[in-house]
Amino acid sequence: MTVRDVTDLHEEFDGERVPPGQRETSKFPVLSKSGTPNYDPDEYSLDVWGAVDDERSFSLDEFKAVDSETQRQDFHCVTGWSKLDCEFTGVTFPTLADLAGVHDDAVHVMFHALDGYTTNLPLEECMRDEVMLAWAFDGDDLPREHGGPLRVVTPHRYAYKGAKWVDGVEFLTEPERGYWEKRGYSNTANPWNEERYA
Repeated sequence: MTVRDVTDLHEEFDGERVPPGQRETSKFPVLSKSGTPNYDPDEYSLDVWGAVDDERSFSLDEFKAVDSETQRQDFHCVTGWSKLDCEFTGVTFPTLADLAGVHDDAVHVMFHALDGYTTNLPLEECMRDEVMLAWAFDGDDLPREHGGPLRVVTPHRYAYKGAKWVDGVEFLTEPERGYWEKRGYSNTANPWNEERYA
């Protein structure tokens, strides 16, 4: 299995591998808005809509059939810990965007999750190969407490920008703010600038 190593991402941001104010951990703490939601795997779908040519709805098996890859990434939580060398397998955001046919006037993306969580990023921040919709972690199915069946990973941003239990990707023509962004967290969330709070 080929693994794409993107752990040198910090060089793009002129920072150390572990961003300022972070501490490295070998554990993978579980944090969420309101606990792990229940879902029926047979009923689960990932829906893609908004400013696109082809609104899509994928079952988990259908999504796993899309071209995928495995990446070695670092993971930075806004609460101050970083887990290095995580291996996530999934579909890169640009691959999903190509399937949907994003309109020229799309500027923003809102991710929706099974627990009602939302988080947003500018489209240009999503259109990076390191932004993935991942269903596997370190070679196994993504554990439910870590966002299984599917989560977004955003190694160039704090991890609250990576929705767990993601079930919707909405392409927007105007910026909107997600759950934590409306509650005082940084809208930009760059770990190397310590953009934790607005």
